[in-house]
Amino acid sequence: MTSRTNQRVLLGCALLCAAAFVCADSWRLSAAESQPQPSVAVANFPTASAARLAGDGKQTRFILDIDQAVTFRAVTLADPYRVVVDVPQVNFQLPAGTGVEGWGLVKAFRYGLVMPGGSRIVFDLTGPAKIAKSYVLEAANGQPARLVLELEEVDRTAFVQSLLPEKRPELRPAIADAPPATVPAAAVPEAGQQKVDGRPIVVIDPGHGGIDNGTQSSGESEKNLVLAFGLALRDRLDKTGKFRVVMTRDDDTFIPLNDRVKVARGLKAALFVSIHADALPKAEGDAQGATIYTLSDKASDAEAQRLADAENRADAIAGFNLAEEPTDVADILIDLTQRETRTFSSHFARLLMGEMKSTVRMHKHPLKSAGFRVLKAPDVPSVLVEVGYVSNKGDLEHLVSEGWRSKAVSSMAQAIDGFLTKRMATAGSSN
Repeated sequence: MTSRTNQRVLLGCALLCAAAFVCADSWRLSAAESQPQPSVAVANFPTASAARLAGDGKQTRFILDIDQAVTFRAVTLADPYRVVVDVPQVNFQLPAGTGVEGWGLVKAFRYGLVMPGGSRIVFDLTGPAKIAKSYVLEAANGQPARLVLELEEVDRTAFVQSLLPEKRPELRPAIADAPPATVPAAAVPEAGQQKVDGRPIVVIDPGHGGIDNGTQSSGESEKNLVLAFGLALRDRLDKTGKFRVVMTRDDDTFIPLNDRVKVARGLKAALFVSIHADALPKAEGDAQGATIYTLSDKASDAEAQRLADAENRADAIAGFNLAEEPTDVADILIDLTQRETRTFSSHFARLLMGEMKSTVRMHKHPLKSAGFRVLKAPDVPSVLVEVGYVSNKGDLEHLVSEGWRSKAVSSMAQAIDGFLTKRMATAGSSN
C-alpha cells in the first residue's frame, strides 16, 4: 500500500464513511432484481489465524496473528465499556469459540465485517480501561505479523477524559486498499426504466450480520439462518414478477439499524419485513414458535420488551456509539402518517399470522409489539418476524431444514402478495 493510501485509511473522515455506506447501499439497491453480486476474492485480504489474551485485571494484552501487517485504529467507548479496533477487511480464520471467554480486563470480544472493505474487533471490558499501547509487529524469525493491544485499568474520571472528541479519532470503519466492488451495467436500471416500473417494492431485512452474530446455539448463528431465509423469500417473491425485491444485506455484512430503515424510506417501499430468530435464556425456561412484532411505544409484554432491548443493542454490539445516532425518526413518531402506517403494519401482521399458522408452528402469543428501532420508518408498513427460537431444539431443527424453510417462505410470500395486491387495488381506486 502507498503512504497516501495509508493516510486515507488512518485519517478517513465522517464524509468518507457516509459515502462508503451510501455506495454500499447503492450497489445493493441497483441489483434488486437478484443480479449476482461481484466480490473481491478472499485471498486478496489479510488472514487472521489466531487470537489470544494474557495478563490480569490490571493490565491485559491482546495479540492477533495475521499473515501480513495492517493499518488500524483503536478507540474506547463508554456505556458499556468497550474498545473498538478498526482494520481493513480481514479474513478471520480463527478457531470456533474464539472471543467467547475473556481474560483480565476483557469480558469477551467479537470480530467480523462491518462494511465492505472494513473489519472490526470489539472488546467488552470489565470496567474502565485505557489503551496503553497499540502496534503491529512485522513477521520475523518464523513468527507471523501480529497486531498487539495493551490495556490498563483506569478510574472512571480518567476514562471519560479519554473520550473527549479532541483526544480521540473519528470512530469509523477502515477502508481496505482493495478494488471497489462494481455492479454490471445490465444490473443498473436506466432512469427511464425505473420510472415505468410501477411494481411495489418489498424490502427484506435479514437481521444482524458481519461482526454481529445475533443469537447462537449448537454451532448455528442467527445471522446465517436469517440470511438464508431472507434470500429464499426474495427468490420466491421474484418468481411472481409482481414485486421489486430489495435486500438490506445479501451477504455477511453488518448494517446499522438506522441504515436499514433508510433503505426502505429511500425507496418508498410498500413493505419492510425484518427476519430474526430469537433465543430465550435458560433461566427463563423454554419457548418455541414464530412471533410477529409490530412497532409500539409500549411493549405488549415483558418478553417483547426484552427482545426489543436486545435487538436495539445491535449497533452497540458492532462498536457504534449510540449517543451519536440521529433522533429525527423519534421526533416524528406522532405524525399522522406514522399512525396510518402502524395500522397497515398491524393489518399485515394479522394476515401474515393467518397464512403462517397453517404451515409453521407459531408462538402461543404470535402477535406482539414493542419499540424496535428497525421498525420506525414512519411511512413504510413494517414488521419484524422471529421465525423461531434457536434455543429450542425443535425450532432449530426447522430453521436449518430447507424443507421447512420452503414452506415457511411460501406462506410468508402468500401473505405479502395478498396484502400488497389489496393495498395497490385500494390505492388505485382512490386515484
